[in-house]
This record gives sequence, C-alpha cells and structure tokens, in this order.
Amino acid sequence: MIHSYCAELSSPPLPVLQELERATHLRTISPQMMSGPHQGLLLQFISHMLQPRRILEIGAFTGYASICLAQGLPHDGHLHTIEVDDELGPIFREFVAKAGLNHKISLHHGDAASIVPTLGDEPFDLVFLDAGKLDYLNHYELLLPRLRPGGFLLIDNVLWDGKVPNPLSSDATAIYLRNFNAHVHADPRVENLILPLRDGLMMVRKKT
Repeated sequence: MIHSYCAELSSPPLPVLQELERATHLRTISPQMMSGPHQGLLLQFISHMLQPRRILEIGAFTGYASICLAQGLPHDGHLHTIEVDDELGPIFREFVAKAGLNHKISLHHGDAASIVPTLGDEPFDLVFLDAGKLDYLNHYELLLPRLRPGGFLLIDNVLWDGKVPNPLSSDATAIYLRNFNAHVHADPRVENLILPLRDGLMMVRKKT
C-alpha cells in the first residue's frame, strides 16, 4: 500500500524510460535488474542536486539508471558506464540515443578493474555501483580513491530482498552483503546512509 501510494503521487518517469522499461521486460531474461521508476527518479533527483560533471556507473544493464543519472549533468558533463555483458549493448545504445544522450554517455564493455584506470586521472563526482554483489568490496576499494572528497558513491541491492538484516539467513550473498555493509559503516574515510528503497540503496559520502 505504501509503495503504490508513493508511486502514484510521485512524478512519472520520462517517456523514454517508460518505453525502456517495457523493452527491458520484453527483451531481457532478468528485467528485475533494472532500477525502475521509483529508484530511477531518486537517482535523477540526486544528479540534479549534485550537478556532477563526471559520473561513473558500474553495471549498466539496459541503461535505465544511466539515463536517470545523466539528467543532472552540466553542459560539459559526462557519464562513463561499464557493463560486463556485451549482449545488452544494442538495447542500451538504442535508448540512450532515443534519450538524446549519445554525447553525454559512454558505454564500456568489460571488467571494471581493467577499465576504470583508463578513464583518466580526474576524480568522479558521483559513482553508482550496481554490479556483481560478491565483487562489491573489491569495487568499493577500487572506486573510493577515484571519488573526489565530498563526492557520493551510491550502492544498490544492499538489503538483498530483505535477507541482509536477518541474522538467521543462510543466503551466501546476504551474508556477504551484511559483512560489506558493516565494512563501509566502519570505514573512517566515509559517512553512510542505508535507505530501505526497493532492494536497499546505500549512500556513501567521502569525507573532505
């Protein structure tokens, strides 16, 4: 009831995102991996608030979050996104083009550990991590040094279908994420906030 009420009284997604959501359900086998309207709108608002010039996304999927995050880019801003599955490239490129964002978004296929060091020395203002969950700690340690002081790292799926807060859960991913969340919370380099939105979104601010 609460979710439907919030969705009904929140701004609708952009028409291109509504079309992308339909296409993702029709053309992929795991459409639940898409950020979706409610979280997408939050990502869009965060980007508008921060006006980041450089955004990095790990885990592009079909581009829903990419298009949302790109909404707050200034005229000289750019978003780099990395996706390991090159079969998702056609739908991603199709909808980035429909959104008129070809000049703002670059898609890289491959492993983040290999690609991130090639994206220049300038730090990122905003990073969105939504890749393989069992690689989160490695990605976190890779990305945090490349985030500017005062910048934000957003991490998706940190509650893992509600299993992470349950100490009795034997789910291996939930146990890993529970330890990962504790690691971030104890990291003196950052401040963090976990939001119970969708599958759990952690906001991490790198201290200045």
